[in-house]
Amino acid sequence: MTPHSTHTADRILGGWLGRIAGNMLGKPVERGDYWTRARIDRYLRLTGALPLTDYLPEPPAATTAFELRPEWQHCVRGRVSGSCRDDDVDYAILGLHLLETHGFAFTTEEVGELWLLRLPYLQTFTAERVTYRNLANGLRPPLTATYENPYQEWIGALIRADIFGWTNPGDPHRAAALARRDAVLSHTGNGVYGAMWAAALIAAAFTASGPRAALEAALERVPASSRLARTVRHTLALHAAGAAWEDTLTAMDEETGRLGWIHVVPNAAVITAGLLYGDGDFTRTIALTVRGGLDTDSNGATAGSVAGVLSGAAGIGRQWTEPLEDTVRSAVFGFDGVRITELAHRTARLVLG
Repeated sequence: MTPHSTHTADRILGGWLGRIAGNMLGKPVERGDYWTRARIDRYLRLTGALPLTDYLPEPPAATTAFELRPEWQHCVRGRVSGSCRDDDVDYAILGLHLLETHGFAFTTEEVGELWLLRLPYLQTFTAERVTYRNLANGLRPPLTATYENPYQEWIGALIRADIFGWTNPGDPHRAAALARRDAVLSHTGNGVYGAMWAAALIAAAFTASGPRAALEAALERVPASSRLARTVRHTLALHAAGAAWEDTLTAMDEETGRLGWIHVVPNAAVITAGLLYGDGDFTRTIALTVRGGLDTDSNGATAGSVAGVLSGAAGIGRQWTEPLEDTVRSAVFGFDGVRITELAHRTARLVLG
């Protein structure tokens, strides 16, 4: 490998590791209607985990005041042994398989075919589950996204977008175009724009000077008048004006909170704030993003992917990577137990040959 390709490969590995670690950090508190920012910080104070610099601590035996997700026993510090299975990682794996199988000229119909072949129905949720059912009933895009689907602008397409960023380093335009082709299978409007934004953001992170530059480059790839773009711009403006992280999130919650905790727009604000106030530091970025609440595991995963690309694998602390044991649990047929380094190598091969 040339020095350039080695550098790119390390950043791709950083993206994979960052996505998985951020997802694992947020998994125990993934339920935004219950795990508000205030409740998350109460839990962290109770367990002596502020500032947050590692996976969440397990709950004290004496308390029943907090309802962690059932998977928490495999996602808290001291208990992590490889990654938990989660759709936020499954779709990155499925996206890699898509590009290996069909190349960058894949069609939206081919995305749907791979879902039916490789993804169990009961491991899909919200818009993806509706779309899966529509596919099984013989519908084709764009009807797969619109027929009896109340989740068209939720976060599902955004969590599928990383692979298009990782495979287009420094090319947010192409990354966004590929993410759109995937997203329209299941989403419309801001749901699609969220995927385009995330893919562009990750692609831009390979060459950007920092999080703000990557965020600004990604904004150029979505319609300026869209609700998603306006929300990201407002978050950027509050940070530039010197607002505290807590105040920025409070303002954004007042503006977008009524959309619900799985809608893509309020979650984009949490991701944007985590990246800005994390200021390129991997641990601070994913900690702030998860503490921001809403869809914590999805947001932690996306922010972790961006921060991991910005820092490279070498910039991610061992407390995040060692417990993962270079192993991924996955519901995608044929990929359960795959090595993270293998996924990163296969991703880099698509870019570097």
